[in-house]
Amino acid sequence: MYHHHHTFQGRRLTDQERARVLEFQESIHYSPRYSDDTHEYRHVMLPKAMLKVIPSDYFNSETGTLRILTEDEWRGIGVTQSLGWEHYECHAPEPHILLFKRPLNYEAELRAAAATQQLQQQQQQHQHQEEAGVRAPH
Repeated sequence: MYHHHHTFQGRRLTDQERARVLEFQESIHYSPRYSDDTHEYRHVMLPKAMLKVIPSDYFNSETGTLRILTEDEWRGIGVTQSLGWEHYECHAPEPHILLFKRPLNYEAELRAAAATQQLQQQQQQHQHQEEAGVRAPH
């Protein structure tokens, strides 16, 4: 699960690099989602000019496409998506297109986990109140 205090994964952009790539953020295009039996997919099209300002170490020198970026890296260049998406491929003929996937029921499982956690917290609070001799009104 994604926590705000996690360690950054990948290579963080410098402030100067970040300022240059974020100039293109409004021009990033997100495809509709499509799916198979196990995953949902989407592709994210970066403006071609944006590739010129993304640092060279974000690229695979053999293919000329971006390498597989960590979530922190793709968020760092301005791609915004809900949780659970994984960058899994770059399309060599069109290096500005990043392919993403996530498990089909990711958001439903995330909501279910959050609801379970909330219920457990409520039960613990109720238990502590009873132990303290304080009964919550019904």
